[in-house]
Amino acid sequence: MFATKKKYYLIIQNTRDIKLTNIKLFNKFTIIYRNSGKKENLTDLKRFRQLCKRKRMQFFVANNVELTTKLKADGLYISSHNNDLKLARLKLANYKIIGSIHNIKELSIKKKQMCNSYLFSRLFKTDYSFKKDYLGVVKFNLISLSFGEDLIALGGIRKSNINKLKIVNSKSVSLLSEVKKKPAIISRLF
Repeated sequence: MFATKKKYYLIIQNTRDIKLTNIKLFNKFTIIYRNSGKKENLTDLKRFRQLCKRKRMQFFVANNVELTTKLKADGLYISSHNNDLKLARLKLANYKIIGSIHNIKELSIKKKQMCNSYLFSRLFKTDYSFKKDYLGVVKFNLISLSFGEDLIALGGIRKSNINKLKIVNSKSVSLLSEVKKKPAIISRLF
C-alpha cells in the first residue's frame, strides 16, 4: 500500500491520455476532461463517457457547459480563472461542480459558484517555470483545517513523493501531468 485516499481525480487533456482498462477500483476515480488544445470528435468523447459510466467512474468536463450537457457528464470542473457566477445554475440541474483554487479569495468565488469540491493547488513543487511557489504538506494541512472544507490536493504529485500523501489532510487527491507521463502511477495509488 502506498497512498490510500477515498477518491482520486485524474485530469486528462484528451481521451488517449489514459487507459481505463488499467484502473481496477472503479468507484474511487473521477475523470476530469480538460481539453485546451485540439478538439476531439464528439462521438469519441461520448464513447469514452459511456465507458466511464460502465466502470462507475464520474466524468466531469472543464469550463464547457454545452459539452457537459451534450455528454451527459456528471458535472462541471471550473478552473480558478473562471469567475462566471452564472455557472451556479448547473447545481440546480443536479450537476456536481468542482472548483479549482489557489488561495482564499478564489475559494470565496468558488463558494458563490456553488462548488461541491475544491481542488487546491500546488501541494508540491512543479516543473513549470512560471509557477515557482507551492504549499508543502504542513501548510496545506493548516489551510485545509482553517477552511473547514475538505480540499483536494493537486500539483506536483509524482512517483517520488507519492508516499507523502499519507500525511496530507485530505480524503482525495488529484493528478494532472503524471497521468500522461507515467500511467503506471495509477497502480501505485493502492
